[in-house]
Amino acid sequence: MMAIGLALSMAWGMPASAQPARARASAGVDLDARLREAQANPALEQTLLKTGRRVAAVCAHCHGEGGSSVKPDIPNLAGQNPAYLLEQLRQFADGRRRNEFMEGMIRAMDSDEKVGMVLFYTSQPVVQRPAGNAALIAAGHDYFGKVCFRCHGTDGRGNTLIPRIAGQQAGYLRLTLQRYRAGTGVRVEPLMAASTRLMTDADIDAVAAYVASMP
Repeated sequence: MMAIGLALSMAWGMPASAQPARARASAGVDLDARLREAQANPALEQTLLKTGRRVAAVCAHCHGEGGSSVKPDIPNLAGQNPAYLLEQLRQFADGRRRNEFMEGMIRAMDSDEKVGMVLFYTSQPVVQRPAGNAALIAAGHDYFGKVCFRCHGTDGRGNTLIPRIAGQQAGYLRLTLQRYRAGTGVRVEPLMAASTRLMTDADIDAVAAYVASMP
C-alpha cells in the first residue's frame, strides 16, 4: 500500500498519510446522487472533471492515456457508461470485485475523486484499433448476435447498468469471460455466469475478437 499512497499523494499534492482520512470522511456520500448533481450542474461538472483528470494521471500507468489501455489484459475505461463505472468502484471498495491493487487505490480516494474520475473517463473517446483475424471476428459476430446482444445491445454499448464492451481489449474480454465461466469469485454476476457456462474456448476467442473490433 505504500507505493499506492505515494502515487496518490504525488498526484494530489498531499501527504500519503492524509489519503485514508479523506476517504473515510467521504465514506457516507451517495456517489450516484453526487454524479447526478454534477451532470446537472455544468460548473460542478467542470470542477470534478479537473479532479478526475488528476486521478487519471495515476491510473494511466495501467489503463493508458484517456483510458485507452495499451495492455491486452487491462481494460479500457474510455467511453464507459458512468453509472456502471461508478458501481465498479463501489464493488472494488467493498470487496465484491477482487483485485488487491485496485481495491487499495479506490479505498484511498474520496467521493469527488471517484465521481470526477468517472466523469473524465466516460467523456473520453474510445481508440479504435486495427481489426484482427477476419474469420474469427465473423464467428464472434454470429455468436454475439445470438446471445450477447440481448444485454449489451447490437452496438455493444450496454446501458446504465450494463457495461459498454465495444472496442474493449480482446485479452481482457477473454480473461473476463473465462472467469465468469469458471465461477472463480473474482467477478460474480449470475447472468454472466449462466451466459458463459456453455461457451467453448473457441467461442470465447471469437466473441472477444469481434467485440474488440466494434467501434
